[in-house]
Amino acid sequence: MGVVNVTPDSFSDGGKFFSPAKAVAHALELVAQGAEILDIGGESTRPGAEPVSEAEELRRVIPVIEKLAKILNKPGRDALPRVRADRQVSPTKAILISIDTMKPAVARAALAAGASIVNDVAANRSSDAMWKVVAEFHAGYICMHAQGSPRTMQKNPAYKNVVREVGDFFRERLKQLDAAGISPEQVAFDPGIGFGKTLEHNLQLLADLRRFTKLRRPLLLGVSRKSFIGKLLGATLNERLPASLACATLAVADGVQIIRAHDVAETVQAVRMAEALPARKKN
Repeated sequence: MGVVNVTPDSFSDGGKFFSPAKAVAHALELVAQGAEILDIGGESTRPGAEPVSEAEELRRVIPVIEKLAKILNKPGRDALPRVRADRQVSPTKAILISIDTMKPAVARAALAAGASIVNDVAANRSSDAMWKVVAEFHAGYICMHAQGSPRTMQKNPAYKNVVREVGDFFRERLKQLDAAGISPEQVAFDPGIGFGKTLEHNLQLLADLRRFTKLRRPLLLGVSRKSFIGKLLGATLNERLPASLACATLAVADGVQIIRAHDVAETVQAVRMAEALPARKKN
């Protein structure tokens, strides 16, 4: 899953792809590098981020999704860039578009514009408005665990047992999603690294990812360039690729199926290497 931030203030690349034209070009470059899902977001969810209005978020993301859907559904996909001969996009390969949003109205508009997945970092909500939209469109739904909201989540995160509590959250959400008309086959889970977790919480979750595979739903992991890497290793934002790749390859070996990444070409190579190795035996 390649990250496309159509925002001026995201922690990793805020402002670089803020215009629709630059966002579309970046998304197509990520596809050429091997991304199979494009995650389009118009509101930063970094710790402490201020929310944006519904109208502003729609203004940012809908033109990008509409253009990408038109290009990616075009026979032959002649508009796709070709970075290198060994990384050309197969004309028959389906590329999915995901909308990274917390707002049901934005999710609805994005799905109508051509997205097929809702990546919901606010799946800890009590309202079922978002789930009704997902059920209506029979869309994919990424259910991410978070403690608090982006504005407050890192102030004082606390758990008795973070792995057990995240697993309990996923099981409880499966029941609520089913009641809202979303089948388990539509759902993937994300433990929410960095969303209401300390460094130690993040490390505990990464070490125990295999526990979540017992739910028999796809797992998504987003660790790319995140601040916990800097806290642990003293690495600046632009120095976090090696640690991001280490987390990705270990996660794939532990059963994670979707890696959300900014550095797609490097991540694809690392993941394909991990996938090629024989399965590790667990004692």
